[in-house]
Amino acid sequence: MDVIRIIAAIILPPLGVFLQVGFGLHFWLNIVLTLLGYIPGIIHAIWVVLRK
Repeated sequence: MDVIRIIAAIILPPLGVFLQVGFGLHFWLNIVLTLLGYIPGIIHAIWVVLRK
């Protein structure tokens, strides 16, 4: 399941975070980071997925 989350985090970062933590602070933070720049959103999403 982690492979699917990592792939989702690369393709659509908020989806990868949502699959890991649901609607929480990290999800909304990732949406903001993705809107500000795609790469920061990916980095944050991968960090969230691998941290748990």
